[in-house]
Amino acid sequence: MERGKNELLDALNTSVKELQDGLSMHCCLMNSLMEGEIDERRLQPLLDRCPKRSRERKLEKAVTEAIHVLEESRKAFKSKRLEVLRKKLTQVLIETE
Repeated sequence: MERGKNELLDALNTSVKELQDGLSMHCCLMNSLMEGEIDERRLQPLLDRCPKRSRERKLEKAVTEAIHVLEESRKAFKSKRLEVLRKKLTQVLIETE
């Protein structure tokens, strides 16, 4: 039971640290906006942490993995449908970059 408690405390500490870092980034961004200076170096990490971006990266990773599996299996399975699917997924990835 002690191990579970320690893991929970570690997770909470990590979460608090992430929140503090996020608040710090927001403060820097607000200062930049108030001063009329937008520093792209400060803005990019904030955009990268956006939940939508995180989901997009996970989806991109999953689609890329699916493409690799289809590519590896194309020699074993001579399926036109799998080839079309692989090409379609590859095209979607190219278009979203």
